[in-house]
Amino acid sequence: MTDKKELSFEEAMSELERVVEQLEQGDVPLEKAISMFQEGMALSKQCHEKLEKVEKQMDQILHEDGEMELLSFQEDE
Repeated sequence: MTDKKELSFEEAMSELERVVEQLEQGDVPLEKAISMFQEGMALSKQCHEKLEKVEKQMDQILHEDGEMELLSFQEDE
């Protein structure tokens, strides 16, 4: 992936899986592997950012009266 077009979450995950599969095969030359690793890290970051955005959107609950409220959820430990 050489262009920096905005991918959907699903497209980015699919690309990331493709990169990981190729790297796991182990027959990629070192310089190509480094380039693919960088691509994978960029895709991983893109997926993470999209998940964070969705998480923030999920924190906003629409009330019956149409008002939005920002809620914070904490995990139980």
